[in-house]
Amino acid sequence: MDLDTILTTALQHDASDIHLVTGHKPMARVHTVMMPMDYPMLTKESTTAMLEHMATPEHMKVFNKVKDVDFSYAIKDIGRFRVNAHMQRGTVGISLRSIKTVIPELESLNLPEVISRLTYLPRGLVLVTGDTGSGKSTTLAAMIDQMNYRYQKHIITLEDPIEYTMSSAKCIIEQRELGEDTPSFASGLRHVLRQDPDIILVGEMRDLETTAAAITAAETGHLVFSTLHTVNASQTIERIIDMYPADEQNQIRSMLANTLQAVVSQTLFKRLDTKGMVPAVEIMLCTPAVRNLIRENRAFEIPNVIDTNRSLGMNSLDSAISELYFNGMISREDAIAQAAFPEKIERALAA
Repeated sequence: MDLDTILTTALQHDASDIHLVTGHKPMARVHTVMMPMDYPMLTKESTTAMLEHMATPEHMKVFNKVKDVDFSYAIKDIGRFRVNAHMQRGTVGISLRSIKTVIPELESLNLPEVISRLTYLPRGLVLVTGDTGSGKSTTLAAMIDQMNYRYQKHIITLEDPIEYTMSSAKCIIEQRELGEDTPSFASGLRHVLRQDPDIILVGEMRDLETTAAAITAAETGHLVFSTLHTVNASQTIERIIDMYPADEQNQIRSMLANTLQAVVSQTLFKRLDTKGMVPAVEIMLCTPAVRNLIRENRAFEIPNVIDTNRSLGMNSLDSAISELYFNGMISREDAIAQAAFPEKIERALAA
């Protein structure tokens, strides 16, 4: 069974994810729905052979030691994939996510116009958040690409793995991949600050050391972009603060209040009006009122500030979901299921 043929077929059907598990047919996720592909059932030998076909000797060393490994894989002229290989019930399991090779224009992503304005910021921290598969990496790549063609600056990215390959236009772009070019986000960030960057992209603020380094980079005059697996602005701020020991939290609230510029939280929905997905986006901009709430440990009040400042470009997740529903783009069931306040949005949709 040829792996590249399976992956090519999956891409032809617009699959976002492919799963290769012993005892099952290859499975593809197409517009959120998991479906079997028309190939024979996978055996222990075939899944192992597929992993060995994709992985480098270094990746196999990691896999054999810890039973999990992440890397990227490309089929020339076809596509690139983010790969996770793991053990399950004593056999190899492989999950692949399709990586779009062409960076889309920011205007094509159905995102609020205010997101484009964030690319004009001179410094500070901008966070794009959401669940896995919510389009965070694509949004950030489009934002970086827009700046690449506007400015003459030095952009450094730290990614796990590199998803979109970026070519330098007016900017100099350096892309560093975890495992290949740097051992960790935190280590990469420490060294990046000695490399004269203007703009830094950190793939994910997944631990205290990385988070602290990203905030320090923003505090020292750099424009820093990163992601978190949070679904709204207030949860994002609380997640960051909770990473720190209790005796350091007041200090980090002050630092975050001074450096944070915006939180963009995305949720993807299956479209009703056409094929594909569409994002609902919460936007929080750091106005003086928001900065005060962060300093005073009142992040729970941020939704009220968002609701009363729509004229500035802010928007709550539920408002964005309601707009998609009333424009006939998503189903009522999906709108309620993904809402921050399901009962409240159910009443709004009924009205």
